[in-house]
Amino acid sequence: MNQATITVDAGAASSHKVNPFLFGHFVEDIRDHMDAMLAFVLKDMDFEEEAAANGVSAGWYPLTEGKNTLYALEPAAPKHSGHSQKIRILSADKCRGGIAQMVSVKGGMTYRIRLIARAAIELKTLACELADSRTGEQLASAEIALDSHNWKTYSFELHVPKSAEQAEFRLMISSEDTQWRDSTGSGMLWIDHVSMLPADSAGIVKREVVEMTLALKPGMMRLAGNYISAYHFEHAIGPELERPNMVNEAWGGWTNKYFGTDEFLQFCRDTQTEPLICVNAGTGTPEEAAAWLEYCNGDADTVYGAMRVRNGHPAPYGVKYWEIGNEIYGEWQHGHCTAEEFGHRYNRFAAAMKQVDPDIVLLACGDCNPEWNRTLLGIAAEHMDMLTLHIYHGGGSAGINPETAKEIRYRAMTSYPEATRAIIGKTAELLRGNPDYAHVKLAMTEYNTMYFPNTIRKGLPNEHTLEAAVANAANFNEHIRQSDLVEIGSFSDLVNGWLGGCIRVGDSYADQYRGKKPGWSGRSQTVYGTPTYHVMELYANRPIAYVAPVKTECGTYFWEIGSRQLNLAPQELPVIDATACLDETKRILTVFAVNRGLEPVETELRAEEFGAAGEATVWEVTGSDYEAINSVFDPELITAQEKRISWDGAAPRLAMNPHSVYVIELKR
Repeated sequence: MNQATITVDAGAASSHKVNPFLFGHFVEDIRDHMDAMLAFVLKDMDFEEEAAANGVSAGWYPLTEGKNTLYALEPAAPKHSGHSQKIRILSADKCRGGIAQMVSVKGGMTYRIRLIARAAIELKTLACELADSRTGEQLASAEIALDSHNWKTYSFELHVPKSAEQAEFRLMISSEDTQWRDSTGSGMLWIDHVSMLPADSAGIVKREVVEMTLALKPGMMRLAGNYISAYHFEHAIGPELERPNMVNEAWGGWTNKYFGTDEFLQFCRDTQTEPLICVNAGTGTPEEAAAWLEYCNGDADTVYGAMRVRNGHPAPYGVKYWEIGNEIYGEWQHGHCTAEEFGHRYNRFAAAMKQVDPDIVLLACGDCNPEWNRTLLGIAAEHMDMLTLHIYHGGGSAGINPETAKEIRYRAMTSYPEATRAIIGKTAELLRGNPDYAHVKLAMTEYNTMYFPNTIRKGLPNEHTLEAAVANAANFNEHIRQSDLVEIGSFSDLVNGWLGGCIRVGDSYADQYRGKKPGWSGRSQTVYGTPTYHVMELYANRPIAYVAPVKTECGTYFWEIGSRQLNLAPQELPVIDATACLDETKRILTVFAVNRGLEPVETELRAEEFGAAGEATVWEVTGSDYEAINSVFDPELITAQEKRISWDGAAPRLAMNPHSVYVIELKR
């Protein structure tokens, strides 16, 4: 077996502390992120989709026993957007008619239904039903008395005794038991909104998502992404049904109006995370950014603070961290501009926001390109606290394509920390080369593996594999090593959405180009973590405060691709990537070690100047195949396993499997 030695100098720990925000996460209105994260069972709740030829909003379908049931989309209720769905049933037909959609429901769950409707006076009742579409068995039903010709909110519950993956949710009216004259305004029902939430949801977020996020101990939660450069916060505050339906200009489809500022900040409270909000510096203005800040932090006697109070949130949120601009350097971004233009734009935003709250921490949109950063720092450094970097390793930095042989691809992906080190190194040269920039720290507000073009290989997203977890773990080690400069990390994404979402919901993987891939596994409500999720949970839950120097003696592997983008030549790299930290008391030593190689390694761990003896706790994330992936069929194929190894006070030995991640905790 190959041999290695990891030597930790526990007596030379860093003077700086590792920021707990280093293992933060990121939410964005992108593809199926919000659909997967939120607990709403029904889609197209506001009938915003255009009608098909049958007159029914595209998220629904008609359901009728008659020959003359009529459907049309009409204007929404007052102050609402989208459409209302009109259903007209003729008395002469003597039938039931309505609309339906397919849903998945859990057995033993109570679902809360909210319906906004108005009805012609002949219609006295509306039936809401859930039935198993495969067996025809009725699972739950409720009869709602329609007692207003004007718009009215109806709230009721359905208790579902058994699970059904393909249940049919129906809203039905009838002309079977009553008689009316089929005149101009008879037999009509208009539905403006219908929603369905499980009783165990955390507000509007899936309970499982909140619980799994809490387990990650993220420290910080970022609200940002490409969509933010065309996002206006006032569209998603106040009564949710009065919020406009807006096209998501970055990713297509509709923006999610239900998860606005107040809902995001409630999610941060529920997950015990510090919020980081990125303002719209693309199509937005400094005045709008200042208003958003005032809405979050202003007192009740301010214009936007008073608006927050009216919306039911009397106490200021006290949001401290604000990011100005998301990837403004990119041509794909709304408001794309040059570094010089952005520097001056940033200063205008910073001045307006600091006038509202001078105590906030401001992050400026940086780039992996040092020339952008050089220009930006020269113009705006005195007004920024942090510079952001986004690092997606794979297609761009390593030049991987679908034809890349799997072992070459694997070695390129596990070179992730070398790519990160090169990018940080160039940025650090700028910051440390000018005393006027000494106060500026770095924030990795987006990072992940990216195997361009993603899902081509066997239809599975590489970002969810053990291979990706090994690459990400080595990159976490680099973030720890650079933690004197890097204070914030935001893993991209938290739930589904972009391919790397570490919490996965359902049976469809998000595809980079076309949204969710079709398919029904029968396990659409399964919520699970990717291998990277389990690695992040391990790292973030360790009591780390100070970084201890590490020396590694081990074999090497050849990174034959290198990185043209980063000017990194093909080179030999150590198979073991390791770092170490001490806790606040300096009585707990944690070693993070990744075997990037494809062979097992017996590793001796030397903890100099740490002393004591006993047992060490070891957590291992491993598998027989580096392409192994957790899925709805086997959601815990790759997880962290805990074990003990003896420690004689000098050199515990650890057998490290190939392509595996280890966290070793020693106490004295």
